[in-house]
Amino acid sequence: MTTSTSELVDASVVERTLGVAMRHGAAFAEVFVEDKRTTGISLDDRRVEELTSGRDRGAGIRVVVGETTGFAHTADLSEKGLAEAAEAAAAVARSGGGGAREVALGDRRPVAPSRAEILPEGVEKATKVELLRRADEAARASGSSIVQVSAGYGDSRRRILVANSDGLLTGDDQVRTRFSVMCVASGDTGMQTGYESLALTVGFELFDRFPVEDAASVAAGRAVAKLSARPAPSGVLPIVIKSGTGGILFHEACGHGLEADHVVKDASAYRGRIGELVASPLVTLVDDGTPADQWGTASIDDEGRPAQRNVLIENGVLVDYMWDHLRARKEGRESSGNGRRQSYQHLPMVRMTNTYLIAGKDDPDEIVAQTPYGVYVAKLGGGQVNTATGDFVFGMTEAFLIENGRITEPLRDANLIGNGPDVLRKIDAVGDDFEMCPGTCGKDGQSVPVGCGQATLRVSGVTVGGTAGA
Repeated sequence: MTTSTSELVDASVVERTLGVAMRHGAAFAEVFVEDKRTTGISLDDRRVEELTSGRDRGAGIRVVVGETTGFAHTADLSEKGLAEAAEAAAAVARSGGGGAREVALGDRRPVAPSRAEILPEGVEKATKVELLRRADEAARASGSSIVQVSAGYGDSRRRILVANSDGLLTGDDQVRTRFSVMCVASGDTGMQTGYESLALTVGFELFDRFPVEDAASVAAGRAVAKLSARPAPSGVLPIVIKSGTGGILFHEACGHGLEADHVVKDASAYRGRIGELVASPLVTLVDDGTPADQWGTASIDDEGRPAQRNVLIENGVLVDYMWDHLRARKEGRESSGNGRRQSYQHLPMVRMTNTYLIAGKDDPDEIVAQTPYGVYVAKLGGGQVNTATGDFVFGMTEAFLIENGRITEPLRDANLIGNGPDVLRKIDAVGDDFEMCPGTCGKDGQSVPVGCGQATLRVSGVTVGGTAGA
């Protein structure tokens, strides 16, 4: 399935729009056009609570004069509307003063191949609702302790066109489908929750590959297991992180510090450290927008640069940062394909795609067996990180005690507290069971889909913020 960039805006119109943007001496101009359709459905306590469909179309135009970036966006895709946006962006850029400034013109009126096999927009909403009902039934079948089930479905189709004054004209057709289940279990220790999600850059065929009943059973099982959980220990302990789930820790605690905009603003713990040993020699960290179907995968970034595989840390040595077009241009190098934006209404910035640690050679079971006492983290939740220092706090939403080299009792939710660069240095075992998981990355008010991943690994010591003594 292919899409033509001319389906969004005719190439000749784009060319004339760039001419308007450049005619007063700009160094660079760019037109970004987006047409995005979305569907969202939520079910709570056996009732459909929300069913929404939306479409958002428009263009963002960026003009650079010296050190100043002018930006304007419009929902009017006529040649007149695009020309007015180009004039507005150029006027802002010529005003000088450095930095980036935006002008919103307002809503003036009410192309790469898609990876999807089955476009979700062609699937009846009743069929999508039925997925939620099936998940609800499967979760409740896990036992009488399940007292509440919430499920959510979402899909999107995002077609984009990117053109700039360097002569680039390209596009992409991105289809994403997701599903999530949250269960609440009730017992003598109170209420406990469990969560599971599915999300890939594919169409409705997602559910042929991953039955929603399986996701519901996993979520219910997590909630039920925590009914018998004991308080987590506290103190500095070895932790073993299950494959897939720990990727979010490295995304937040390390990945953001490797984005060039943080580096140039001196807001990164990795500034000026290219060529230095910054992690265990077992660590090779990659950002890669190309893996088939992953949540952060696309054919191009939002500046039109082809997605690529970028090695950031190799065998513990820092080898590169992630770059967008403008920062790379100033350094006389190519973008790494990491210029991303939430929508046509936003300026692009340096963002991760799919960020992961390369698998090692250790047996995951042996990693646990060689850990006399510690915590096995089966699923991490959200967290906070200071990119300048790397300090972080993450929640453990599914964890177990390791005793005498065996995974034993489930633990109540607790926090992991540490420092990203320190954690990288303390990785002393990496398994061969690599997995990925989906996520949403927020930065400077913008959210984009990303993938995270790693094999089972062990960190020799991290502070566990539990309520029981270690």
